[in-house]
Amino acid sequence: MKKTLLATLLLGFSAQLFAADSIKLAITGPFTGGSAPMGTSMRDGAKLAINEINAAGGIDVGGKKLKIETIERDDEAKNDRGALIGQELASMDDLSGVIGSVNTGVVIAGDKHLQEKGITKIITPAAGSASMTQWSKAGVPDLSIFRFAAHDGIQAAMVVEEAINRKLTKVALLYDSTNYGVSGRDDLLAQIKAQGSKLDVVATEKFNIGDKDMTAQLLKAKTAGAQAILIWGIGPELAAVANGMDKVGLTVPLIGGWTLSMSNYIDNAGKNGNGTLMPQTFIEEPITAKAKSFIEGYHKAYHVDRIPSPVSAAQGYDAVYIFAAAVKQAQSTDTKKIKLALEDLKEPVKGVIATWKHPFTKWNPADVQTHEAFRRENVVMGMVKDGRVVFGNEADKQRLIKQEK
Repeated sequence: MKKTLLATLLLGFSAQLFAADSIKLAITGPFTGGSAPMGTSMRDGAKLAINEINAAGGIDVGGKKLKIETIERDDEAKNDRGALIGQELASMDDLSGVIGSVNTGVVIAGDKHLQEKGITKIITPAAGSASMTQWSKAGVPDLSIFRFAAHDGIQAAMVVEEAINRKLTKVALLYDSTNYGVSGRDDLLAQIKAQGSKLDVVATEKFNIGDKDMTAQLLKAKTAGAQAILIWGIGPELAAVANGMDKVGLTVPLIGGWTLSMSNYIDNAGKNGNGTLMPQTFIEEPITAKAKSFIEGYHKAYHVDRIPSPVSAAQGYDAVYIFAAAVKQAQSTDTKKIKLALEDLKEPVKGVIATWKHPFTKWNPADVQTHEAFRRENVVMGMVKDGRVVFGNEADKQRLIKQEK
C-alpha cells in the first residue's frame, strides 16, 4: 500500500516537473485530404513561430526559459475525428493550449470537450460564424475558446460590397453542403438584406463534397441572368465551379470566401481562376520587412516557392506569438491563467499580419466579438492572377505598407 502511494506521488511529482520544463501546445487541423492546404499551412506557420521562440531560448516564466512542446493531431476535416481529438486533448492535465481547426463542423464537434475542461483554444483559420455563435446562443458565461481569423460575417459583407460596387443587380449563390457552406450562404443572404442593396438573388444552388460536374447549377444561374457567382465552400469543388463556368460560357465574376485562395483551387482552376476575388488577411507579397522575413523563412523551412494557403500560414504564425505573449504575461503554463491573460494582453504583439493591440477582451455572451481578434480593417480583397493571389485593390496594399511603418 505504501509503495503504491509512493509510486503515485512520484509519478505526480515527475509530471509536475515535466509540465514545469515545457509549455505543451496542441496543433490540430486537416493535414491530409481536400482541406490539407489550409491545415498544413496553418501548422507549418505555427511551427515556424514556435521554432523562432524556442531558438531564442523560449518563454520567460518565473525567471525560467520554457520551450514550447507541440502535439499534432490530424482531424482529416472529419467531424467525428474532431470530436475524438477534442476528447483526447481535454483529458490531458498538462496541456497549456490548443491552436488550429480549419473546418467549422470539426470545431463544433470537438471544441465542446475543451470548453468543458476550460482548456484555452485559439481557433485558426476556421471562419464559419457558427464556430463562435454557438457559445453566445448557449449563453455560456465563461468561454475558453478564442478565434484568430476573419469570421464569415466580415467576409460576407466584403463579398456583397464588391458586388454592389460593381453595380450588379442579379447574382447567384452557390455553396457546399458542409456546415461552413450553409453558414456562409446564410451570412451572404443576411448581408444582402443588411446592406439594403438592390441585389436580386436569382438562383441559390448547393453542391456536395466530391462533386466534379457543376453544369446543372451553373446553367440555372446563367438562364436566370446572374451577373456574378457568389460562392462559399471548401476544397477542389471550388475549382470545378470555375472550370464549369468556362464550359457553359458563363463569363461573370466569381466572388467568395477566403478559401478561394487555396493552392488546390488555383492549381485545378488554372486560367479559369484568373480574376477570382476573395477576402484575405494576408497576401504573399513582401510589402513589409516582417512579411518579407516570414515569406522567406517559410519558403526556406518547407522548400516551397509558394505557400499553399498564405492566410492559414500567417494566422498560425501570429496566433502562436499571441499565445506566447499570454503565457509570458500569465507567468504560468496553466491553461486557465493563460485564458485570463489572452482576455487582457498588456503589450502589443508584432505579427506578420498586423501589430496586435489587445486583440481579445473578457468574454461577453451578448457580444461574440469579445473573443474575435479580427476586424474589417485587418482584411483586404485578394485576386487570383496567373497562379498566385495578389492585392485586388492597390489602395489596400498601400494602406498596409503605411500602417506598419
